[in-house]
Amino acid sequence: MIWLDTIVQGVLLGGLYALFAAGLSLVFGIMRLVNLAHGDLIVMAAYLILVLVTLIGVDPFVATLIAAPILFCIGWLLQMYVLNRTLGTDILPPLLVTFGLSIVIQNALQEGFSADSQRLSVGPLETASLPLGPVTIGVMPLLTFLSAILVIVALNQLFYRTSLGRAFRATSDDATTASLMGIRPQNIFATATGIAMVVVTIAALYLGTRANFDPTIGPARLIYAFEAVIIGGLGSLWGTLAGGIIIGVAQTLGAAINPEWQILAGHIAFVIVLLLKPRGLFPRAVD
Repeated sequence: MIWLDTIVQGVLLGGLYALFAAGLSLVFGIMRLVNLAHGDLIVMAAYLILVLVTLIGVDPFVATLIAAPILFCIGWLLQMYVLNRTLGTDILPPLLVTFGLSIVIQNALQEGFSADSQRLSVGPLETASLPLGPVTIGVMPLLTFLSAILVIVALNQLFYRTSLGRAFRATSDDATTASLMGIRPQNIFATATGIAMVVVTIAALYLGTRANFDPTIGPARLIYAFEAVIIGGLGSLWGTLAGGIIIGVAQTLGAAINPEWQILAGHIAFVIVLLLKPRGLFPRAVD
């Protein structure tokens, strides 16, 4: 029963990693942009939620609803006026610009909030649990996992069932031809980044409610997001969830054997998947 509980907790932890990775996967799938500042944007969103909770006195879930459109606008402006200028056949400019953006965000957060760790409080939900047969599941981990599934379902519906999704796919396949059909790739890319930032806001909510955060933890979150995306297959949203679950289960199993092995076990699982499936579990065709 101990191992069953460990695996279940790992699956639920994988939902958090999938939330970290979903926005990254969306952006890469549409514009082949690798955003090295993605983890820092999650931390920035967590601090925005914290500010709203502190200043307005609302619940973190309500603060997330307020923060989401703000982050959408930030993502739209960032892509339209900064990142769009870096897109092209050379992958180096986006990497350099987003790396610089990561440094700027970290230092700005340290100046504004100090290096002290913070946490978002959700009251009794933090310790609430549900007994399900031989396993007891925490309410917050369960909400995290359900939110990850909801986000991925919503993104897939948007991507494959709406006119905006058709524009995403057309621009991703051939931006030049799409522009000849009346689609403005720069606007599409900006909208995609705005949507990714809404997902980032949701990830920030669960990051802040389930663990302490400080201005420097973004790169570690980015590593988990990258590993989940690569394990699942670049651009595959459901693959991202599978990747997050694999990392989460590996970490909890590693911690059960030896607490010092928790992080290492996740990285080892990542390497094993790459050795067996170099393009990930559910790869999309990428030129």
